[in-house]
Amino acid sequence: MMRMMKRLQELASLIPNGRLSGSDAEITSIERDSRRIGEGALFVCIAGVHVDAHSFIPNAARAGARAILTERETVDVPEGLSVLHVPDLQEALDTIVPYFYDYPARSMRVIGITGTNGKTTTSYLVRAILRHAGKRVGLIGTIQVMMEDEVFPTANTTPDVIVMQQLLAEMRARSMDAVVMEVSSHALDQGRVAGIEFDTAVFTNLTQDHLDYHKTMENYARAKARLFDLVSEAGTKAGKTAVLNADDAASATMRAHTRCPVISYGVESKADLAVRDVHLAQDGMELTLVHGEAEPVKLHIGITGLFNVYNVLAATGAALAEEIGAADIAAALRAFTGVPGRFELVRAGQDFSVIVDYAHTPDGMENVLRTARAVTAGRIIAVFGCGGDRDRTKRPIMGRIGAELADIVVLTSDNPRTENPAAILDEVETGVLPVIGAKPYEKLVDRRTAIFHAIGRAKAGDTVVILGKGHENYQILKDGTIHFDDRETAREAIGGL
Repeated sequence: MMRMMKRLQELASLIPNGRLSGSDAEITSIERDSRRIGEGALFVCIAGVHVDAHSFIPNAARAGARAILTERETVDVPEGLSVLHVPDLQEALDTIVPYFYDYPARSMRVIGITGTNGKTTTSYLVRAILRHAGKRVGLIGTIQVMMEDEVFPTANTTPDVIVMQQLLAEMRARSMDAVVMEVSSHALDQGRVAGIEFDTAVFTNLTQDHLDYHKTMENYARAKARLFDLVSEAGTKAGKTAVLNADDAASATMRAHTRCPVISYGVESKADLAVRDVHLAQDGMELTLVHGEAEPVKLHIGITGLFNVYNVLAATGAALAEEIGAADIAAALRAFTGVPGRFELVRAGQDFSVIVDYAHTPDGMENVLRTARAVTAGRIIAVFGCGGDRDRTKRPIMGRIGAELADIVVLTSDNPRTENPAAILDEVETGVLPVIGAKPYEKLVDRRTAIFHAIGRAKAGDTVVILGKGHENYQILKDGTIHFDDRETAREAIGGL
């Protein structure tokens, strides 16, 4: 990454009621992780619930930090270390960090995608279309960060404001034309996208999730709508567009926050962008895209499910907003083969199907199971659980959906985190029991055992659907994180038949 430099006094002047103690210094980076400190760094001291970064000030100084950023009025620091005192640390970061990196988002087209489900697949579709049109594209998503074909791992749905601006600055340095970004409700609520000038904002849908954080669906919707406030703001670039799902009632909230042109898309409602003649198969689908007076475009695409029809429409709307031609859109969609862990088929020579999917919300789960049902001749065997330390209210709902839509239900651990995995399954089970009837049903806490059991029960023509973790190659347990990949485990189970 190109080396950035700003004077400490220059940064201090941006913060109302900011106060600088000590001498001015040349700042070469901003870091909140003391392990990443180098010569000339400004160390951000966050007093967290479990760790107080102020205790690492001596380490930061030894590593070369020149100053610290803190909300505290008084801080003991080693000699020669300056202190920038601010009234609100997050507000200060939201202002200082984009400025420090010279607002990299202004140098690229930025497409932000928000919604409960579909963000990842939509972002990969948009990336594919832009690249087919000859653009150099960066992607910031749940699975990974990409700069053209180079892949970087990512730990959060949306990185914090420091990591985000560092990534964008690196993408600018690598001459990306556009950045496609999944934007979570947490990111919008917590200011992680501060200083980013969005050009196209896409809304996929709103269904129950993250109520442990947002508390109500109204709060959740308002957090998502922040993206449409941002894309509507006057900026340095022309051509702002909102792309909204006409079939989702929450689009009304998004539209109320939008003050720029809108492209609507839908399957059931009247919309600018629509489909007809949809035919779903297990390994793909056919559909015809309809956009105003333009010639309808018939496509075969290597992904399937009604939910993916919406993702294709959302991505097409984003591409149209970015003035990509119909030929490039159609060619990229025809060549698209899918996203890791999203309705991913596991093929190992078996005479039944195995599908791994990341679905971990009631709506996402229902979408996947209904799609599996539509393309399965035999039985549906569903393997699923719910994550620990997350929204508990969705657990019985997902249990009910699984029991209603599958023929065989296998409850198992997802990422239990600090919770007792058996207790989580008990809560899921309260939704299963009233509707399971005489259907076979198992509760197996160990995920590997559950996957082997489900695959062992499968017969020719059946579909085993393994839900909740998708692309993840780990499982978060109370005593640590272990390697675990649903796809690897499924292949091993099939191989043992």
